[in-house]
Amino acid sequence: MVVAGGGARRLGGADKPTLTVGARTLLDRVLAACPDATTTVVVGPRRSTYRPVTWALESPRGGGPLAALDAGLAHVRAETVLVLSADLPFLRASTVRALLRATAGSDDEGAVAHDGRDQPLLAAYRAEPLRRELALLHAEHGTLAHLPLRLLLPGLRLHRISTEDAVDCDTWGDLAAARARIREHGSVLDEWIAAVKAELGIELDVDTSGLLDLARDAAHGVARPAAPLTTFLVGYAAARGDGSREAVAEAARKAAELAKRWEAESETDDR
Repeated sequence: MVVAGGGARRLGGADKPTLTVGARTLLDRVLAACPDATTTVVVGPRRSTYRPVTWALESPRGGGPLAALDAGLAHVRAETVLVLSADLPFLRASTVRALLRATAGSDDEGAVAHDGRDQPLLAAYRAEPLRRELALLHAEHGTLAHLPLRLLLPGLRLHRISTEDAVDCDTWGDLAAARARIREHGSVLDEWIAAVKAELGIELDVDTSGLLDLARDAAHGVARPAAPLTTFLVGYAAARGDGSREAVAEAARKAAELAKRWEAESETDDR
């Protein structure tokens, strides 16, 4: 369940889930971190998403995160529900898996991300205890609307997982910092490949290093323009097969060996 409402007051009322980091919306970046969910519920106004989701609206609209959780739970049939904020640009699938494993492998009622403080909107909960706590809060206060999120956790037995994924985008400065971070040398290629895969609807785990090695061999051994054309042809050949990672790797291997034979032949002729 992704909580995607809120007024984003510190962003001047901008529709925060649709703001982009790395040319992908914040909402799509969060959805990409949990592609194996049996059901994905997004609580908030309908927006364009890169994959289908189930939409829900809190009552009253703009009623806050507890009202949003209550609305989203109406669509949940699984025993465990992953709860995420829509403004986590660096959420990783590994963190999602860690939260789910911690919940499944213990008697706790959930697992919550912790980065110096608990993050209730980066957590996995057993659905029934979550419903129980929301019902108790509703009975105590007469409503869930506009109640602070911090009221949710004290009644739940939770495992805590340290993470750096809880970076969110509450201000324009946060958004600018996130956009700068993805362009750093150590991450820009991975971020770009993730954006391209999302745009093209490709789930393939790309061997970036292998393709770069192939491009280098083609550029050095044949001609510089051979690099992008060769990698395109490798992708085309893999797609004509079963489109798997193994198919890409095999096509890349054959093309790399061809480039080396081409270069060796040229060197022989030069001598």
